[in-house]
Amino acid sequence: MTLGPGPMMRGMAPDSSVTRQNIKPGTLKRALPYARPHFRVMGILLLVTALNAGITVLTPILFKYLIDDGIVARNGSVVLWISLSVVGLALLSVVFGMAEARYSGRVSEGIVYDLRTTVFDHVQRQPLAFFTRAQTGSLVSRLNTDVVGAQQAVSSVLASVGSSGLTVVLVLGTMFYLSWQVTLISLLILPLLVVPGKIVGRTLQRVMREQMQMHAEMGSVMNERFNVSGALLSQLYGKPAAETRLFAKQAARLRDLGVLASTYGRTLFLAMTLIGSLATALVYGIGGGLAITGTLQVGTLVALATLLTRLFGPITQLSDAQTSVLTALVSFDRLFEVLDLKPLIADKPGAIALPAARVTDGLAPEIRFNQVAFRYPSAADVSLASLESIAVAAPRRTTNALVLRDVSFVAPAGKLTALVGPSGAGKTTITHLVPRLYDVTEGSIQVGGHDIRDVTLESLRDSIGIVTQDAHLFHSTIRANLTYARPDATEEELIEACRAAQIWDLIADLPDGFETVVGDRGYRLSGGEKQRLAIARLLVKAPMIVVLDEATAHLDSESEVALQKALKTALAGRTSLVIAHRLSTVREADQILVIDEGRVQERGTHDELIESGGLYAELYHTQFARSESADDEPVDDEPIPEPVGAGYGAFPGGRPGSGRHSGPGGHPGPGGHPGPGGFPFGPGGPPPPIPG
Repeated sequence: MTLGPGPMMRGMAPDSSVTRQNIKPGTLKRALPYARPHFRVMGILLLVTALNAGITVLTPILFKYLIDDGIVARNGSVVLWISLSVVGLALLSVVFGMAEARYSGRVSEGIVYDLRTTVFDHVQRQPLAFFTRAQTGSLVSRLNTDVVGAQQAVSSVLASVGSSGLTVVLVLGTMFYLSWQVTLISLLILPLLVVPGKIVGRTLQRVMREQMQMHAEMGSVMNERFNVSGALLSQLYGKPAAETRLFAKQAARLRDLGVLASTYGRTLFLAMTLIGSLATALVYGIGGGLAITGTLQVGTLVALATLLTRLFGPITQLSDAQTSVLTALVSFDRLFEVLDLKPLIADKPGAIALPAARVTDGLAPEIRFNQVAFRYPSAADVSLASLESIAVAAPRRTTNALVLRDVSFVAPAGKLTALVGPSGAGKTTITHLVPRLYDVTEGSIQVGGHDIRDVTLESLRDSIGIVTQDAHLFHSTIRANLTYARPDATEEELIEACRAAQIWDLIADLPDGFETVVGDRGYRLSGGEKQRLAIARLLVKAPMIVVLDEATAHLDSESEVALQKALKTALAGRTSLVIAHRLSTVREADQILVIDEGRVQERGTHDELIESGGLYAELYHTQFARSESADDEPVDDEPIPEPVGAGYGAFPGGRPGSGRHSGPGGHPGPGGHPGPGGFPFGPGGPPPPIPG
């Protein structure tokens, strides 16, 4: 997020590679198949259009007979009947015009529906790396601004090309019938109507592309600033003036593009009007002379002039259709850019479903990493420059560095494996590889004896439940967020999951219960409430594999104690990978893997790793023990006693336990924390093994 007029604002120059690129060859050919399902409606549209074009030509012919056989011949009945006929044709033209608009709308909206749903489905299948790079506003703009642009352009083309083309053919044919001399002279000037469109069209195409890109950029800014997190950060850092300047800079560019597009559009219209006026003057000048000599009847002259004026509109529309086609092609081209991004993670041909299992069957699968190496995909493989930003503040960097190297381990079936290590060591990356959010670069991962690349993504992800440290909730009801994991879950199952996650008492006290709206990203709930609701969602899904990225991080000590008990029951019989930052989580693990610099540096139980005195022991004294100390703060207002001895073993500054976790197997050493199954800490050195 850019909060001030720094390098990002200075780098807001349009990226010419994005805004000035030409439409790719074959875009029109790719767009045409989207019209195939609507051929029947297009046939009806063509028929209605032909009838309406016929009325356009028939009315001037009636004017000819009205003047020559009615007014000049002083025949009142002819004047009356022809006048009534003109009225009838006008009413019929309105009916046909409405039908034309309806069927044109059905075709254009149908095409856009197909295109929008195709793009949405395709985006949903993109890898996680795609979403870490793409700006949300730019991506949403493709499904809104660009799709609407395509819809309007397609609608305009359908309404103008068919109707205008038929009208031009019928009008010219009738004019030749009435006077081929006047018609030929008129045609000498009509080609000039096409020239302005040719001159202006290419410039308008570039302007429209840049307008679309700027709309996407502004959408990204608003999306980031108007969500709760962005608004909170903006207000806390107090940069409203800088935010406004950034937005104003983008809005100013969009304003200038709008002025430029309006100017070119108006220039095109004025050129068409001028040429049309010259053609009309030419017809009246030449036709008037022929009428004076008696070569041409007055009614025929009026009919020719009327037909000519009715020719200008369709020809202008056909010329405008060029701009509409360019708009449509730009929109389709930008949408096809997204569709051309092939998902890096997809089912291989012949992929099988991962066998389903239940906890009661005792068939939880083991997870096996076999010499896994991994590097993140490059930007060119997963993203588009136009989806990241119109502003190129710095080149898009690529890296070939491996994040994981030769990672091999087995997470036993139905057991809890904890991942610990420094920040950036690769723990989260390991958990992302299990559900195939990314594919390994080298080696393989097996779940239940199956290489995860050989099973369907749906069956793999159905068997895995994940709760991250910052759980996401949709701006919807509590029920909708829970049933997102399993739509067919019953009321009783929802309540049971919420009880286990220690969130049911809160929900039951809410006036709307499960129908309470949680707000944008769940911000109407506290951090702990969000986390417990996310864990309830996990329990509703009831997967055989559970991944927790320190899911209890946002809970207070009291809630965590209750939730740890619930999780212990919930995880029983399931294969679990837990990224742990608290001792209360680590000591429950059946196996601990110490990850550092992309490798498994140590493995074993808590006691074994403490005794070895390696990286885990160091992490224990600097991180886990501190966490345990925080959990064991006194609950009353009595002053904390002075430390006795060295506190947590050799960790200086430790404090004696408060007695909150007293029970058998407590800590006999001075400064220790008594607790059930706890770890005895002496006045120095690593703690001895756990009793019992």
